[in-house]
Amino acid sequence: MNTEILLDVRGLEPPEPMERVLDALASLQTGERVRMLIDREPRPLYRILERGGYRYEVTPREDYLFEILIRQP
Repeated sequence: MNTEILLDVRGLEPPEPMERVLDALASLQTGERVRMLIDREPRPLYRILERGGYRYEVTPREDYLFEILIRQP
């Protein structure tokens, strides 16, 4: 069964969104994933995810948010 951790980091000032998502990734268990809602595109996060082997999908939404779904390597 897949469990999802929802991180709503809209309106938070850097570096808090990055810190929160990295904390969530560090605690992921098998089958879990992270869904992150953020009000700006977190480009530095993509490099970190790629280096860590994480799979991710970015969806720009009509409400000007970015939804990022992150799965374990």
